[in-house]
Amino acid sequence: MRIARSLIPAALLVGGAAAIIMPANSQQAPVAQNATPPAVPINPPGGAPRSFAELTSKLSPAVVNVSTTQKVPVNRFRGLPPGSPLEELFRRFQEQQGEQGEPVTREANSLGSGFIISADGYIVTNNHVISASDGRNPSPNAPPVESITVTLADRTEYKATVVGRDPLTDMALLKVDAKNLPFVEFAPRDDVRVGDWAIAIGNPFGLGGTVTAGIVSALHRNIGAGQYDRYLQTDASINQGNSGGPLFDLEGKVIGINTAIFSPTGGNVGLGFAVPAEVARPIIQQLRATGTVKRGYLGVGIQPLSADIAAGLGLPKDKGEIVASVEPNGPAARAGIRQGDVITRINGQEVTFDNTLSYVIANTPVGAAIPIELLRDGQRRTISATIAQRPSEAIVQARSGLPTDPEVEATEEKSPAAEATRQSLGITLTPLTEAIRTQQKLPATVRGVVIAGISPGSDAASQGLQRGDVILSINQRPTTTPAEAAAAVDAARKAGRDTVLLLVQRGAGLPLYRGVKLIAATK
Repeated sequence: MRIARSLIPAALLVGGAAAIIMPANSQQAPVAQNATPPAVPINPPGGAPRSFAELTSKLSPAVVNVSTTQKVPVNRFRGLPPGSPLEELFRRFQEQQGEQGEPVTREANSLGSGFIISADGYIVTNNHVISASDGRNPSPNAPPVESITVTLADRTEYKATVVGRDPLTDMALLKVDAKNLPFVEFAPRDDVRVGDWAIAIGNPFGLGGTVTAGIVSALHRNIGAGQYDRYLQTDASINQGNSGGPLFDLEGKVIGINTAIFSPTGGNVGLGFAVPAEVARPIIQQLRATGTVKRGYLGVGIQPLSADIAAGLGLPKDKGEIVASVEPNGPAARAGIRQGDVITRINGQEVTFDNTLSYVIANTPVGAAIPIELLRDGQRRTISATIAQRPSEAIVQARSGLPTDPEVEATEEKSPAAEATRQSLGITLTPLTEAIRTQQKLPATVRGVVIAGISPGSDAASQGLQRGDVILSINQRPTTTPAEAAAAVDAARKAGRDTVLLLVQRGAGLPLYRGVKLIAATK
């Protein structure tokens, strides 16, 4: 179970009691004070079940426990201070006994949940349940998983094989050699509403067959776990071991795959997150058909249009995403998308924090030609782009580059222009020399001015700017000298702006936009 930790204040729930008072002049026969009136059944409102027993008895046989086995290294001298005389003594003793430091391992097990989706033994679970480490970010040094065991509700055990994985959504598909198994289905429609009932069945802490119920608390929740975040939030009790298990609606259809909890303690606090069926369904279909997942690709580096960046652009709202970089000869470049464009709508869908450009593009069929609405120089435009197939994650990460040491051997320039940017932005700029380019591993195509100093407490410092960062443009105006930077800042002041938009390059990485507030001018 993936856990997002946070400090959450405790809430105190206070209940009250209602009293019914009979009129003093009632003509009814006296009734003893402790007499119990006849029970009157209260019919629940429409859609609220009296019990989940009948439904869960039908669903539970299709929910399974998933366990893995792997060999993990053991420290021979655990408990002894490293480098201590006692550790050295034990090491020499083992060498004298003929033990030459052979690796010592122990068997480690992990537990999770899953559910059967076909009578012939296809099973859905989370990738992190069957991975040697974090399902989204596997460690190359982690010992491999040696075996996967699936245990049914009747305690029948099967060895499982991996059909396919999708680390980006933390999904995996397993297969067991069996027939006539009970199975469940994904909800056919994406019409889940906040407030709908939700039933979780799983294997929390190894307690298989545990059933909990709650409601759908939120939709399209972005918890920062990855670029395709689109979780369904529920208050049904979910704990470690529920990962990979199903979240059902009252029709017995799977509306989500329980994946993560938000907790300060590691236990349930009513904040559980499930991959919704609308996301999982096509992923599992692809894994079952080919063992891999194909995603759409546009070839842009994007950033959310935060309030600061929106202010720097002079836009009235913070919806949309700004293009920070465009891959040469990629789908976006061929469509005419440029660095600095603000994409507001794609294929008819508004781009928001909960409906990101990455998510929409990833779920667009490869080869589809789609309309993209954007803002450029304050003008709305609509262009058409043909979606390509997303390269492997290794290629994508290689293209993004790596950050370099921010310490740069740059001398703060003493000029009116440099002083102007220091007073307006809290940063001192210097020209980009070939020596700095080499030291910072900057591509030959990069043109800009280098940050040689930052004033503590300035908004530039709070935005994470560092010495050695290269400012490529200010408010979409290229800046290759401190004088050009000062002129762009001065133009922003005259236009009544209180924030400027900086395009910043750090090392060989992709450029990013930062909205930096101007320091109030002194009179």
